[in-house]
This record gives sequence, C-alpha cells and structure tokens, in this order.
Amino acid sequence: MSIYRTVIVIFILVFCFACSDSEQESKNQESNEQALKIWFEQPTKKWNEGLPIGNGSLGAMVYGTPSKEIICLNEETIWTGEKRYNRDKKAGPEVLKNIQQLIFDGKYVEAETYLTENLLAKRLPTGTMTNQMLANFFVERQGFGSITNFSRELDLNNAVQTTSFKKGGITFQRECFSSYPDKAMLIKYTADQSKAISLSAFIKRTDNTQIELSENSIRFSEHVGDGIGVKFQAAIHFETKGGTSEVRDNKIVISDADELTIRIIANSNYRGEDPKVLTETYLKKVVNKDYENLYKTHIDDYRSLFKRLDFKIYEGDIEKLPTDKRLQRVKDGVIDNYLTQLHYQYGRYLLISSSRPGTLPANLQGIWVNGFKPPWNSDYHININIQMNYWMAEMTNLAECHKPFLNFIDDLQEMGRITARETYGSRGFVAHHTSDAWHMTAPFGRARYGMWPMGAAWSCQHLFTHYQYTRDKEYLANHAYPIMKKAAEFFLDFMIIDPKTGYLVTSPSISPENDFITEEGEIATVSMASTMDRSIILELYHNCIESAEILGIDEDFRNILKSKIAKIQPLQIGSDGRLMEWMEEFKERDPGHRHISHLYALHPSNQISKENTPDLFNAAKKTIEHRLANGGGHTGWSRAWIINFWARLLEAEKAHENIIALQQKSTLPNLLDVHPPFQIDGNFGLVSGITEMLMQSHDDKISLLPALPTAWPNGSITGLIARGGFEVDIEWENGKLKQAKIRAIIGGSFRIYSEGKLSEVITLKKDETYDWKH
Repeated sequence: MSIYRTVIVIFILVFCFACSDSEQESKNQESNEQALKIWFEQPTKKWNEGLPIGNGSLGAMVYGTPSKEIICLNEETIWTGEKRYNRDKKAGPEVLKNIQQLIFDGKYVEAETYLTENLLAKRLPTGTMTNQMLANFFVERQGFGSITNFSRELDLNNAVQTTSFKKGGITFQRECFSSYPDKAMLIKYTADQSKAISLSAFIKRTDNTQIELSENSIRFSEHVGDGIGVKFQAAIHFETKGGTSEVRDNKIVISDADELTIRIIANSNYRGEDPKVLTETYLKKVVNKDYENLYKTHIDDYRSLFKRLDFKIYEGDIEKLPTDKRLQRVKDGVIDNYLTQLHYQYGRYLLISSSRPGTLPANLQGIWVNGFKPPWNSDYHININIQMNYWMAEMTNLAECHKPFLNFIDDLQEMGRITARETYGSRGFVAHHTSDAWHMTAPFGRARYGMWPMGAAWSCQHLFTHYQYTRDKEYLANHAYPIMKKAAEFFLDFMIIDPKTGYLVTSPSISPENDFITEEGEIATVSMASTMDRSIILELYHNCIESAEILGIDEDFRNILKSKIAKIQPLQIGSDGRLMEWMEEFKERDPGHRHISHLYALHPSNQISKENTPDLFNAAKKTIEHRLANGGGHTGWSRAWIINFWARLLEAEKAHENIIALQQKSTLPNLLDVHPPFQIDGNFGLVSGITEMLMQSHDDKISLLPALPTAWPNGSITGLIARGGFEVDIEWENGKLKQAKIRAIIGGSFRIYSEGKLSEVITLKKDETYDWKH
C-alpha cells in the first residue's frame, strides 16, 4: 500500500511539474513576442479616436476618460428597415432596349436621363435602412478631473483594452474585452487599495428605449427605426467585490468596492430568435463563470487566430513613444517600420474583431458605429469596399473570418433573382453598388454609381478565391459554384451584340462613379462595356469554367461560356499608352478620380501580369502614374488599393511610398482609416497590399519578396497562406531572401519564384515541408 501511495505521489509531482513547465513555456513565449500596442498618454472626447474592441458581433469604441467614461456599444444586427420586395422598378426588356438603342446611337446623356427615370429606384433618405449603435454606456466618477500617470492602450496580442492612471496616490485600472466564445463583453475595474472603486453608470439611446434597473443590472430594449427594424434586448450586469450597489437617480451607483466586474450581453431578433431569451441565456452562463475563466477563454480563442501570423520589420527595443506621436513623426517625414508592422497587425485584429463565423460581414465601419445615422448608413458598398475588407482574409491565415462575406453573397440571391427578373427580364441573380443587412440588390439613385449590375459578379470572385486557398471540392460543389453559375446566367441574358463592332457588351454600363466627356463636349456617365465590366465578367466566366471542369459537370454550360468569352472585346490600350477605361477612348472628366476601376484586371484579378501580358502591364503602370499625377489616391481606401496595384506591378518603392502616404494623409491617431470620415476598408486594404509586397501566389507559383522596399532591409513574416493550401514563412536580410519554409496544408505542387529565377516543380504531401535557403 505504501509503494502504491509513493507511486501516486510521484505521479502527481511529475504531473504538476509538467503543467508548471508548460505554463512557464507559454508565459515565456508571450514575454518573447514583440509588443503590439496602440497607446496614448491622454483620454479622448472624440469617438473616432477611441479604441475598438469586438467579437464579430458585440463591439465597443472605448474613449478612456476617467471622470466620465463613454463606451459606445455596438451590436452587428442593430439595423433599421426591413426586406423590401417591391424596391425594384419593373423596367423589363422594353425599357432596357430603349436605353441600349440610345447608347448605340451615341446619345449617352439622353440614355442616362431616360434610365434614371425608368430603371433606377429613388434613393431613400439617410437613416432609413441603416446600421445603428446599440447605446452609449456612461461611467462617471466624482473628483477624477485631475489625474496623473494616465495611459490607455489596446494590446493587439491579446485583444484587451486597458486604461490606467493615478489619483490620490491610488493606481486605478480598467480593462475590457469582447469574447467570441462567451458572446459577452467584460469590463473590470480595479485599484491597488481596497474600497477605492466608486462610480455611477447608466445608458442612453433614444426616447423609445425601455430601461429597467435593479441593484446589480441595467436591462434595456427597443424596436428600432420607430418600429421598422429589429427588436433588441441588452443586459449590463454589475458584480462587486466588497462595497455596495444600488439604484439612485436612474443610475447604478457603486460605492467603496474593491473590484467591479461588468458583463454585457446584447441580441436582436434579426435571425428570427427571441432576443430576450438569448440575452438572458447567455447572461446566466457568463455570470456563473469567474472573470479569470472568461479572460483566459477569450485570450485562447483570439490568439488561436491572431498568432498564426507574425510580421517583423523592426528589431530592437520598442521606443517608448505613444502611437499618436509616432504617427505625427511619420507625418513629419520620419520612416517608422514599427508603426507599419503595428498598422499591419491592427488590420488583422480589426477583421477578427468584426467578422467571425455566424456573424454578418464587416461593413463600411466594421461593427463600430456612432449614433443613428452613420455615413452611408454604415452599409455594404459592393463596388469595392466590402471586397477590400476581405482581400486579406485568406492570405493572412484568417479564412474563418472570410465566411461571413461568403455567406452574405449566398444570401443576396433571393433579392438578386427578383432584381434580375423585374428590372432586366433576365435569369440568374444580380446586385448593384450597395446592399445592407436586408440584402437589397435593386439599382437606385444616380446613374454614375447606381447603374452598375456588377456587385454580385465581383463578390463571386471571393467564392472562387476561397476554393483556391482551401481546395475544398465539397464547398466548391455545394456552395461556390452554384452561386457563381447563377451570377453568370444573368450576364448570358443581359449582354447583347454591339451592331458596330460585333462584340458582346454590357449596356448600359458605367465605370463606377467616374464620368467621361463626349465628342460634343457633354459630361456623360453611361455607355457600354466599360473595362471593369469586361474584366469582371471574363473572370467570372473563367472561374465558372474551371470550377465545372474540376467537378466534372456542366459541359454544355462550359461551352456556352467559352463561346461568349470569344465575343467579348479584350482589354485595350489607348493612344497615350494607358489602359482604356471605357470601350471607346473617351476623355475622363476627373483624371485623378479615386476609383481606378479599369485596373480590376491587375488587382484584385490576375488577368494582367508581367509574364503573360507585358503590354497591358506597362499600360497599367502608366494608368496609375496618370491618376496619381492628377490627385488620385486622396481617400484612404483608394490609397490602399494603389498599394496593391504597385505590389502587383512589382514596384517596391512606389508601394512603400503609398504606405507612407496612407499613414500621413488618411490615418487617424488610433490608426483607423479615414475616407474621410472613418471607413475601415483602408485598414484592410493596407494589410493585403503589404502582404502582396512580400508574397504573391498565382498560376501554381509562389513569388517570394516580389516587391521588397529598401526601407525594410531585414525582416520576417511567418504564417502566410498561398493559393493551393501552402503555409509560407519568409526571412530576409540586407534586402535579400535569406530563407523560406513552405508547408503543405493539404498537399500539392508549386514552383518558387525568387530574385528572377523560377524553380522546378516542387510536390509536397500533406504536412510535408520544403526548406529554401540562399
């Protein structure tokens, strides 16, 4: 018996030491990782200078003011409006024929007037179908107007926001995070002395908000949009350690507590479930878990995504300089590589925080909305903005975060079939420049942005891209290809023969938001077969053909698409050497326009490349140079797109110049992108652009450091994903590739392109690794 006990004791000791070693190893790994913090030495009174947290659904913009803290709460589904099945004008084939004839006759202005009256729906007033904030949550503390040692920070390594300061010799701290696994937001107040936590808390929304207070909770609900929108239910639970909690003057008042933990839950009926039942169910679960458990669960979940990729272009001690001051130095002309790597990882943080499986996709502002009438309703602009949000997803190892957008495309089909049938008399489905949580697809507003039936087709690129990275045939067969096929069917019906050239054309057609000057000197928007239209349709058709060939189905449909491709005008180079934006060589009204839509074939598509289309490649260079020389890139997202263009053009220094320009001209102190106003796509576009500078993967080829600027002489990036399902680690030194490691996630073949040399074909089985050294 004593021997048995001895064995048990030894086993327990060994187990404890093993656990201790494992925990210590984990702590050592965290201590060795480079700090990634956005931080400031002062609070802010501006919403767009707060620090964002989120779990894909429940988010907040945290101001950090000690005396009167404002935490602007957001929940992804707080939308006014509803599905409107009668939004489309029943224009039909006759109206379409009249428009097309006017365009064939060169009567572009007349065609625009006619289609505006007969095909486009009226634009609804701002705020009619809009995303809204959940509420402002206020926390007041008396006598905290004067403090010292203030710091507020967002730790990207752990997705935790912390504010700390000293008052009266006491150090106070407040940390908060939003947990995806527990569907809750947590806020914890502590101090280094007992009985130091005293505050009052309350929420504000609208006069229609129903608020219920008890000694330890605030519950509030509303049917938003004055009864036309979602119904929501939210709960804020207060747990004190020591001290008292009571209701006074319609506020929760906490007195003399040692600690305070706040749990926030919010849900709506957007997905057909009872928001009160959901909120109370989730609240009960998190109330029964202690803070440490919730904190660890959150950290483990977040880091399982974020720590897949590591990026370093700055070594040594991190300079103790606040983010706003670092950014100001860049505006003054200093190159700050640490700020760039922080900016890069911030984009990945924002995608993880605003787009997770089961949520809506990230909108124009992610999930962070201030007030009730945000810019552009904080909706889904599908004429570049939502696509830019997700360019980075697969390549930076965040495929799960891509899924909300992939599912959103599927959800567009119901309304999109109605629009195709009622407005155009066509099969398939179609969407235009803007959508929302109700999956609106109708064309509306002015022709220069509304007359653009390419939104669904462009979005379908993401469906095939996800397959290219994952090689998931089941996904391709059951999800991606059926949607792509329906999008292609629309264009089979919509496109017609131009009697002058014999080409198949889209008509009416625009180059998004840009105008041209006719031979008569008139300003016009509408023509036929813009370069962007042709580029998107060609890609969609080719992707459908390849998908059907992979699946071994739809041979007849493939042949139809092939025959149509042969009748579409190839991309054209103008007399000045630039890529033509329209089918005819019109003069553009705004040569510095923010949209550079005619370069879609360069990026995000891959129809233009140095190897395969050298003439178009050079024409694309001239196109960007001309745009920039005339003031292009003046919005955040446009500048981000330009970084991606230059990376594809293998122009390292020009790509880097535009990273700096983005930071100097279109970045807020908290590193959020500004259009202006705040718009999140530029944050995401920056990440894809930098990634394209370091690795590109097309045509079964992995290009290493295709556009490495001299400002990044030494560095590394690990955890990138290449098409075909390969994880790629790269290290460089003195501006040259030092080593690379490529691991096959699913198995397959590729070639490496580096420093002007192309390797032989390399074939790896699943989990096999190929090491390349200089």
